[in-house]
Amino acid sequence: MSFTITIDKRNKKCLGVHVLREGAHRAGRGLMLEFLWNLDGNILLFLQEYVRNPVLTPVMKVITTLGNGGAIWIALTILLLAIPKTRKIGCMSLIALLGTLLVNNMLLKNLVARTRPYEVIEGLTYIVRKPSDYSFPSGHAGCSFSAACIMYRRLPRRYGVPALILAILISVSRLYVGVHYPSDVLFGVISGIAISYAAEVIGGRIWKAEPQGDT
Repeated sequence: MSFTITIDKRNKKCLGVHVLREGAHRAGRGLMLEFLWNLDGNILLFLQEYVRNPVLTPVMKVITTLGNGGAIWIALTILLLAIPKTRKIGCMSLIALLGTLLVNNMLLKNLVARTRPYEVIEGLTYIVRKPSDYSFPSGHAGCSFSAACIMYRRLPRRYGVPALILAILISVSRLYVGVHYPSDVLFGVISGIAISYAAEVIGGRIWKAEPQGDT
């Protein structure tokens, strides 16, 4: 009997230690999430307070408008498809754009359903037309990097580098105008890069299956 009681006490002690550790881990995760949440908001407030200015604002508005609906990237993709030597690259870019539309805009935005920052952060204002969809992830960033990364890897540097710079500017502009959290944009960039590689593989296989002449 005494032996059984000893085992029970040890089990209780071990269970107590486990519960304390689990509680500490949860508290740590909670603090980390709170820190990241506050950092997201503070970055936007800093940009609004110290970076926004009458000279830069019109430029950023134009840049962010270029990414509306992926307009600039759709136009560049059509141009690539129209030229025989770049048609394969255009095919890859088209697949990438469709991929970001499906994954980011249609799936993740509605699944995560994150509220726009200007509706949550006190004092934050947006300076473009109010978006009608959810915040996470940034469709502008995802779309821009999915197409630009393909252009950067596949086209000569004199075309690829400006495309990548434009993608960066469009992504940053979403923070400047106050419609996305930094984490929205960061995930959009990462997902766009990942989708660009997938689109490259898929486009390459399609091109091999259906030869189109010069690439």
